[in-house]
Amino acid sequence: MSDAKINLVIVTGMSGAGKTVAIQSFEDLGYFTIDNMPPALVPKFLDLIQQSGDNDKVALVVDMRSRLFFNEVNSVLDKLESNEKINFKILFLDATDTELVSRYKETRRSHPLAADGRVLDGIKLERELLAPLKNLSQNVVDTTELTPRQLRKTISEQFSSSNDHNSFRIEVLSFGFKYGLPLDADLVFDVRFLPNPYYKPELRNLTGLDQGVYDYVMEHQESAEFYKHLLDLIEPILPGYQKEGKAVLTIAVGCTGGQHRSVAFAHRLAEDLKENWPVNESHRDKDRRKETVNRS
Repeated sequence: MSDAKINLVIVTGMSGAGKTVAIQSFEDLGYFTIDNMPPALVPKFLDLIQQSGDNDKVALVVDMRSRLFFNEVNSVLDKLESNEKINFKILFLDATDTELVSRYKETRRSHPLAADGRVLDGIKLERELLAPLKNLSQNVVDTTELTPRQLRKTISEQFSSSNDHNSFRIEVLSFGFKYGLPLDADLVFDVRFLPNPYYKPELRNLTGLDQGVYDYVMEHQESAEFYKHLLDLIEPILPGYQKEGKAVLTIAVGCTGGQHRSVAFAHRLAEDLKENWPVNESHRDKDRRKETVNRS
């Protein structure tokens, strides 16, 4: 059993106030997350987390659907309060009745407490049931005027730490245009205009990670100029993506086959960005030509 304390966030609040967006935001911050956890199961679940020692950050969505649920939550909170191995906070999401009705009309969903009645009746009943829990909450966020992006930013500001590198990372990917664009790319750069090592017999079967190919690609003046402009473009905009609440920014660099030029450029870009950001480097098509040759 791990001796580390568990940092627990219980996410609750009004139905339609943004709990789905909230739990996704915690997942991006590196929390172990579960949506719609029955209150009675929370202590047993936390025991399993402590025994495994896999993660010390947990976020659980607990919905209030009946007075019985509220009684269960009270019992759970009492147990958490007395547990010295758990630091817990309650995040309560709220919105005005008018906004909640509008959201339900937009999604055409029925309110869980409305049964066959009006949505507004369900909202008023839920607000009555949740009033005591809202008073106990350390973090109350009114999402009436917040977009999903703004809610993610709010949660990141309140619950991420300066040592938490999971909230934003960069994926630098090389690829070959002949095999198609990467579907998950946010920014795509084309280096097919640069001199191609493929036409050098001694370099043809190597990749951009081999020193000979890397030097050949980077030694040309147009390569040096393009890389400088590329880095000058990318570095200033990264804080904006992080501020916007984006979890992963994928930067793709492509050449014809994804073996030489794009690999060299992606590798250099990844190495430079690693000085200030968490970066993962990958090369989708680097060995595809070799695999094709071997199969034939």
